[in-house]
Amino acid sequence: MSKGCQTQGPLSELEKSIDVIIDVFHQYSRREGDKDTLTRKELKLLIEKQLVNYLKHVKNQVSIDQIFKDLDTNKDEQLSFGEVMLLIIRVTVATHEHLHFCEDRLHHQQHPQQQQHPQQHQHQHNH
Repeated sequence: MSKGCQTQGPLSELEKSIDVIIDVFHQYSRREGDKDTLTRKELKLLIEKQLVNYLKHVKNQVSIDQIFKDLDTNKDEQLSFGEVMLLIIRVTVATHEHLHFCEDRLHHQQHPQQQQHPQQHQHQHNH
């Protein structure tokens, strides 16, 4: 990580994605209370607006409260960036696994006679 505030060159795709995660966090953390943490209300809004497809099963306040409780590791009733990253990590891992599941299913439907070897598995993630 660079010690200065200026980047050294053009950002990679991954670096741009990291910046987007930080920017989205701040869009919601700055709405009420501490400017660098999320309240329950801010978390609910972030999930409803930014994770609408990946967390579509989270519809009610009970679910939001449970997610908040699970993420609030220091039990201070607010979520730091690091605590929110636990949710981002879980959603990212689950989405990755789901993409592979769908990809494998599609491949088996198209080529049922072929037995696939893990080393030869080609992954194409078109998000």
